[in-house]
Amino acid sequence: MKEKRQLATVSTLVSDVLEGHRLNEPEATLLLKTQGRDTLAILAAADEMRERRVGETVTFVRNQNLHVTNICKNLCSFCGFGRKISDEGAYCHDKAGIQEQARLAYERNVTEICLLSGVHPGFTLDTYIDMMHWIHEVAPGVHIHAFSPDEVAHAAHRGNITSPDVIARLKDEGLGTIQGTAAEILVDSVRKVICPRKVPTADWIRIIKESHKAGLRSTATIMYGSYETAEDQVEHLSILRGIQDETRGFTELVTLPFVHTNTPLYQQGLARAGPTGREDLLMLAVSRLFLDNFNNIQVAWGKVGLKMTQLALLSGANDLAGTMFTDDVTGDAGASGSDYLDPADMERIVTDVGRKLRQRTTLYELV
Repeated sequence: MKEKRQLATVSTLVSDVLEGHRLNEPEATLLLKTQGRDTLAILAAADEMRERRVGETVTFVRNQNLHVTNICKNLCSFCGFGRKISDEGAYCHDKAGIQEQARLAYERNVTEICLLSGVHPGFTLDTYIDMMHWIHEVAPGVHIHAFSPDEVAHAAHRGNITSPDVIARLKDEGLGTIQGTAAEILVDSVRKVICPRKVPTADWIRIIKESHKAGLRSTATIMYGSYETAEDQVEHLSILRGIQDETRGFTELVTLPFVHTNTPLYQQGLARAGPTGREDLLMLAVSRLFLDNFNNIQVAWGKVGLKMTQLALLSGANDLAGTMFTDDVTGDAGASGSDYLDPADMERIVTDVGRKLRQRTTLYELV
């Protein structure tokens, strides 16, 4: 009887959402914790909501990650990428190294270059501006997607200036959109364990809002499946929904499952072995149902694999992220096959579920 009552509650919830009810946090938590066949009802409701909101088109951006440095002040325990300056394998590309990667991206006809970098303790605002200038010298017209709120806070601290001043300079000097990364889970009790050196929740929120106010749109991200609870996940999503209500500045939600293999957090017994497939699909589906002010929900194909990516497209997701070409952050954490996804392979899995693939820009304009 108890199970039947829970199933009826879930069934009623998804029906109410499809009729216009806005989920609250306890309701979203219940959905995230759902097991058994009622999971499928949540995925189906999310797929219907996706269809209503964005139709049958599945999008992707032709982009390339550009690796700057793996030297990082944060050395978060969930990350297998970051290094100290003195560590074996530590690197920091100079102008020649950055421009070599940017030229290759330009030759590949990308529309976006995404900077993938540790937060080097020696970097300043001028460093970040120089990088953008170097990229634009050899890849004119390419959209630069870069600099998390943590990097903005670092540049502000190093230069003894305000974060709005940093944001204004970055925008003036060529930044197209800001990365909504360094969010992980926006619950400080979790952040103290998984990323204690990153900006606290309140500063992340403030800097993202400042960026949106300055006219820079951003992604929103959630990294799930490590140390946090379902309640923490929903609190994070609620923060994102509140920001979007206020600014309308997020372009999409990027769901990032924790890749555990080579991370200190897992090796020290502080995290589980990442989310299960059920959790991956429910994160996408509940995000679609809860974030009623987001159009785009992105699946991280490099972290979940192509078969799970295809199921994600039936569970609320409508975006396949980008071609990327390289992703050392995910690879160093222990994931394989995370470097490049050919649009022909995207076409195959999208067509197989009865949808249409379209290339987009960073700001979701169809190409």
